[in-house]
Amino acid sequence: MAKKLTQTDTDLSVLPNEAVLRLPDVLRLFPVSKSCWWAGIKSGIYPKPVVLGPRARGWRLGDVLALTRSDDAA
Repeated sequence: MAKKLTQTDTDLSVLPNEAVLRLPDVLRLFPVSKSCWWAGIKSGIYPKPVVLGPRARGWRLGDVLALTRSDDAA
């Protein structure tokens, strides 16, 4: 079973860019509301999720980190 990130986990360098984060972990890295996140996906601002199962979605760590880096540059 994959290790879940907690609020105290701040060193993401130990995870590969292909690691998949669930929505609560994504929102800790990129603090917006859930509705804003989903609206951003629909409009193409945020990366599309990876389908993990019938009702499960996740995002690649590399995609989310690239988004935070581009946000810092803006």
